[in-house]
Amino acid sequence: MSILKVGVLAVAGVLLAVQFKNGKTEYSTYISVVLGILIFGGILGYLEILIHAFDKLEEDLDLDYAYVAILLKMLGITYVSELVSAICKDAGYQSVALQIEIFARLGIMVLCIPILMTLLEVVRGFLG
Repeated sequence: MSILKVGVLAVAGVLLAVQFKNGKTEYSTYISVVLGILIFGGILGYLEILIHAFDKLEEDLDLDYAYVAILLKMLGITYVSELVSAICKDAGYQSVALQIEIFARLGIMVLCIPILMTLLEVVRGFLG
């Protein structure tokens, strides 16, 4: 899905959600959730291209696939948490959105530990 299609879909969805914001606020939330799911579906095509690019990069540069997998997991955590956080904020649950963002940050920090340990081993190898 191109950025133009995503932009048109987003603007149309937001305009539709605004129409329901005054009367039936729950419909506005439902529209925003459906809109997020549709845009996520469009992103899946780009993720497939990205995964193939990482596979090729791994083959060409002899990278450890574990690090590429960690990077893709971080990307997934970031996108999903931002989407869910925005939906919670739209529904008026800012405290839940904040907790989701904190949980995502901690999850990314946990995923960084193996990379950090490898980096420290490399630095120790250079120094020692």
